[in-house]
Amino acid sequence: MSAMRERWRRWVVRVRRHLGWARREGVGRLIEEDQLDPRQRRRMAAARRAWVDAHPGVAPAARPVFLLGVQRSGTNMLVRGFETSPAFDVANENDARAFVRFRLRPLEEVRAFIEQDPHGHVLLKPLAESHRAIELLAIGTPSPPVAIWAWRDVDDRVRSAVSKFGPNNLLTIQAIVRGETRSISVDGPSQEMIELVRSGLSQDAMAFIGSLDLDGMDAEAGAAAFWYVRNLAYFELGLDRREDVALVSYDRMVRDPEDTMRALCRTVDVAFDPTLVAHIERRGATDRPALRLPAAIRTACDELTARLRSVRGPGVATT
Repeated sequence: MSAMRERWRRWVVRVRRHLGWARREGVGRLIEEDQLDPRQRRRMAAARRAWVDAHPGVAPAARPVFLLGVQRSGTNMLVRGFETSPAFDVANENDARAFVRFRLRPLEEVRAFIEQDPHGHVLLKPLAESHRAIELLAIGTPSPPVAIWAWRDVDDRVRSAVSKFGPNNLLTIQAIVRGETRSISVDGPSQEMIELVRSGLSQDAMAFIGSLDLDGMDAEAGAAAFWYVRNLAYFELGLDRREDVALVSYDRMVRDPEDTMRALCRTVDVAFDPTLVAHIERRGATDRPALRLPAAIRTACDELTARLRSVRGPGVATT
């Protein structure tokens, strides 16, 4: 009974959080964010069925595409684009075919799902398990997988994360450093999420968050520290040296959607189509002032930003 009460409590928390976010950002933004328009979903489903009917016998050669990075870095924008392609099947974090409570099913089950899929590509978004990138790229499907690592300017990502999730990033870091198994906040991260994030942090990442003044940090500082340790994994895993991993900048995507998506498509091995970026509103850099972050966090984030911007290679769409 206690497990059922916990699930119910978590559902209530999620609904309350979504409603609060909708009040701040607008109902239209919520519908777009969570893809709640039934007409659009029906159109896309019909297009995918037509593609499958026109391409019999594709399975088991569907190519897995793992979308990785930190939440609130433009991954939903990328998902919306690839969903417009009928050659893509998309398994988001809440898709029971590949996930259970936002975590991937055992990899042999994920592989079986991919190999039975009749589409040309299967996009999966295991953001909370981005630290498993090497393992995911070795999943062993007939068509070799590729990965996309999405990143976003730290200040804009922090603003978006705090607006959507409140102090959850800070609560997660505090729980990890203090050795706790759950957040002290009713609305905070679950025990599963805290343990999952902890399992993906390197010794350097743990040392960094352990050196911070956790009691003196606010939600924005916590979200920035979270941005740092999660994006640091991109380099720690050596993903910057792999041709099967595309690094994609949210900021460049909204500044130049067509050229950025063309570079991404080369790594994903799919033909570019303007519909992939038709939903993206082109815009330049914002003129909002930088957030006032603790000096140690600002320095670490600025240095990591410089490293991300310096990456070059096939499929990179980040400068």
